[in-house]
Amino acid sequence: MAGIQEILTLVAIILGVIFIPRMMAGGKAEKNVKKKTFHLSGRMRLSIILSIVTPLTAGLVFQPWKQNLTAFILTGILPVAAGWAIYWIMSGFKKPEKTPRTGK
Repeated sequence: MAGIQEILTLVAIILGVIFIPRMMAGGKAEKNVKKKTFHLSGRMRLSIILSIVTPLTAGLVFQPWKQNLTAFILTGILPVAAGWAIYWIMSGFKKPEKTPRTGK
């Protein structure tokens, strides 16, 4: 059985193999690149909240851990899954946004 010292030594070696080459790469000058911020619209926020609240409410009403699992699935999980499936399908039909080329 390996002792704690051997385990810590292996962890230190693995971390060294992962991080030392990154630190030794030098001070490569990176171009100032704007980070793209991720913004959730109001509809998306509402959809996420409803996706959480709907199964919780159905779970409190139908108590699937006691009985009536089918009613819970039909009223709690199925509408959420169907809604996100419809959103996924509809977003596939949208035209992608054109991004300006940087000349490279």
